[in-house]
Amino acid sequence: MFTTRPEIAGTFGVVTSTHWLGSAVGMAMLERGGNAFDAAVATGFTLQVVEPHLNGPGGDLPAIFHAKSEGRVRVLCAQGPSPAAATLSHFSDLGLDLIPGSGFLPAVVPGAFHGWLSLLRDYGTMTLREVMSDAIGYARNGYPVVERITATVNTVKELFETEWPTSAAVYLKDGKVPAPGSIFSNSTMAGLYERILKEAEAGGGSREAVIDRALDIWYRGWVAETIDRFLHAEPMMDASGRKHLGLLTAQDMAEYSSHYEDPATIDYGRYTVCKPGFWSQGPTLLQTLRLVETMGLGDMDPTGPDFVHTVIEAMKLAFADREAFYADPIQVPVPEEALLSRAYADQRRALIGAKASMDLRPGTVEGYSGSIEAAMGVDTGLDPRALERMGVGEPTVSKSGVMKGDTVHMDIIDRDGNMFSATPSGGWLQSSPIIPELGICLGNRGQMFWLDERSPSVLAPKRRPRTTLSPGFALRDGEPYLAFGTPGGDQQDQWSTLLFLHHVEHGMNLQEAIDCPAFHSEHFPSSFWPRGRKPGRLVVEGRFSAETIAELSARGHDVQVGEDWSEGRLTAARKDGGLLKAAANPRGMQGYAVGR
Repeated sequence: MFTTRPEIAGTFGVVTSTHWLGSAVGMAMLERGGNAFDAAVATGFTLQVVEPHLNGPGGDLPAIFHAKSEGRVRVLCAQGPSPAAATLSHFSDLGLDLIPGSGFLPAVVPGAFHGWLSLLRDYGTMTLREVMSDAIGYARNGYPVVERITATVNTVKELFETEWPTSAAVYLKDGKVPAPGSIFSNSTMAGLYERILKEAEAGGGSREAVIDRALDIWYRGWVAETIDRFLHAEPMMDASGRKHLGLLTAQDMAEYSSHYEDPATIDYGRYTVCKPGFWSQGPTLLQTLRLVETMGLGDMDPTGPDFVHTVIEAMKLAFADREAFYADPIQVPVPEEALLSRAYADQRRALIGAKASMDLRPGTVEGYSGSIEAAMGVDTGLDPRALERMGVGEPTVSKSGVMKGDTVHMDIIDRDGNMFSATPSGGWLQSSPIIPELGICLGNRGQMFWLDERSPSVLAPKRRPRTTLSPGFALRDGEPYLAFGTPGGDQQDQWSTLLFLHHVEHGMNLQEAIDCPAFHSEHFPSSFWPRGRKPGRLVVEGRFSAETIAELSARGHDVQVGEDWSEGRLTAARKDGGLLKAAANPRGMQGYAVGR
């Protein structure tokens, strides 16, 4: 099969991410003697600087990894919860039936900083200064602007100029949008990190002690206090078309801590596939694999109508269950074991017919309501371009090939066999106004809650939103084998499913699996404001044959043909015996895999 690049291979280490500078910085950490976790933290902080339209330190961090010292797969949950003041009655009093997709109201506790520092403290070997130095350098001295930064700032230029002046001060210097290829810096963000390091190091002590003091500064010190003051000083415009104050407080931040937990898993042939739990959409990939594991996908043409139809219909069933059952398991009962069981999949598989389904069809689990009334989607009638101008963006590659995004991804393996995958997101430049003393903004993950008590993912205080963020991991014959994932909002676990199936069922290497023509469904409600759905909508890349497209249409799918290279930003890394291998997506012209 034709590929755009080789699947790289080496024995020392591999790093692959959605931006070449992130990959280069991660590899530099390995070269300096760091392990995969050191490299991940350095990569993560760098991506916050060089892809500010896709993620930031005010956002979220789900990760999944295998530390050789522990010999098990773990999930790092650094998805911040909702504020204590985030109640249904508050939004009802504001006259809102959806949480806006931008501004102060959807801000949850920024979990990414806690997650990265906890990972470094618990599994890394390097100092906080060592892993942050490159990110600080890029923020202080500048980095080359990619075209999508320019396009994103252009989209929200009017919003910045008229409503969010603190954002204009950073991204519209002298009133101008940063030009592609120009050098852009964020000295205030650099100053934020430099001050944290200086104060954290001033107390002396161990590497771990410095990290803990930095966490205290962020969550219980002047960073939290600065965030609190800004969100409650003056109401700001959001996607509702009105101005609102924020709900997040310093107390919410002081009570927060990221944590580790076990992954959700299924067995698929030789493989044990692992995803974050039901507070994410990750188990949709597991449910999809359960549905298709007996359907002979390996004998189907990966770009033929049988394969596309079978996989997309299975995905529709899995994502219907997402709407009916998925939520924060700490607060809401979720039928986790039942949803991933083969008996349940056997019942659901019978619904996959010869024609495309148009209905949202969740399953039935005894003792659980499975309500989808709140999640049938809301059609605001707003022009998508109007939504973008209000700072609303979905982390995907659109039908036109344009990334509207807010997410990054990385996969890393070191020479000792430590393996790491993460999909950091949130706090991107168009999500909310820049906090002037910090040079960063907060995320808008709260928009994924429903304001309807019938939904399992209804808003409640101190609850994790059901995030779309979903890194992946797989063992083969019980040994750590594959780390993989992609940005893409609701599409993340669709594109990741394709990569896994192409690799396992069709024998493609990682680069071939990434480059293979891809597709996704928009059949189910979007996780992003304004939460619409398009029943039967199937988006395919233009590289699918006319015959395949015609047959899919004949089967009842609402087929939309995108650009030839418009679906996903996958990266992946695997440990194949003594070889470490990695690949990155050519779509978007930013992702790179490096290693030796």
